[in-house]
Amino acid sequence: MRIIFLGTPEFAVPTLDRIVAAGHAVSLVVTQPDRPKGRKQELIPSPVKSAAERHAIPVYQPERIRNPEAQAYLKESSPDAMVVVGYGQIIPRTLIDLAPLGIVNVHASLLPELRGAAPIQWSIARGYKRTGVTTMRIDAGLDTGEILLQWETPIGPDETAPELSLRLAEAGADLLVRTLADLCAGAIQPRPQDDSQATYAPILKKEDGRIDWSHPAQQIHDLIRGFQPWPGAQTSFRGQSLHLWRSRLVPEEHKNLPPGALIQTHGVYAVAGDGAILELLEVQLEGRKRMPAEVFANGQRIESESPTQIDLLGA
Repeated sequence: MRIIFLGTPEFAVPTLDRIVAAGHAVSLVVTQPDRPKGRKQELIPSPVKSAAERHAIPVYQPERIRNPEAQAYLKESSPDAMVVVGYGQIIPRTLIDLAPLGIVNVHASLLPELRGAAPIQWSIARGYKRTGVTTMRIDAGLDTGEILLQWETPIGPDETAPELSLRLAEAGADLLVRTLADLCAGAIQPRPQDDSQATYAPILKKEDGRIDWSHPAQQIHDLIRGFQPWPGAQTSFRGQSLHLWRSRLVPEEHKNLPPGALIQTHGVYAVAGDGAILELLEVQLEGRKRMPAEVFANGQRIESESPTQIDLLGA
């Protein structure tokens, strides 16, 4: 099958690799332009571009795929199908009917749940117990196309967004290859999404990672797991920003202490709004390196002898 592949992030690389391994002819890879990164602002290729070069596949990097010249370039390739995985731009309506088998997208949720840009992060931050990947045919809406195949998996109680992303990337790659085979064989009956069941996973903003210590411990733990590595789970400590990288729920309560109270015993613990306790495992104070929470607490001389001396997070 002759395919044009559109993708940008690391999440898309396993799918590209698996398509090539399955024997499909990927005639072109379309990815975002190289972006400046680091102090020297050197131009860095996307993970998909690096993978395409490894497979010796031509790469096209239009600034805007909506531009007429970009659309004309893609139409010249005459693909049987197009595959989109995290490309980062909306595919214009004029390209939707370009390939006879359509444009197949790998989306990291069980659609119609979590339509949008950040389904993996929001699935964890909102406390979902299960998620998965969906292959669908792209239409003019936001992740509203007909469902082709789905794969479901539980989310681990301490699983982070990067960890879940790795699992879903591999599962999505396998599902996409199976989808292409079934489409060729006419073995898939596409089914419309139930829009009444739709939920959304919008682009993440910095303020999404701000911890509200009046919330229950489970909700805070989910936020810490879900918003890695960006925007991160942020609170404040003695007037400085404090990034919480890892936490663990423990079966204890301290309803006599205020939300955000820090306790140092044989570990470092924070009190949530429901009185439940969250053990802090790894933190990063503004301008410092990541470190074990106990090292941080020892260096800061956390006071936890009495409620009147207690240190408060977020204060």
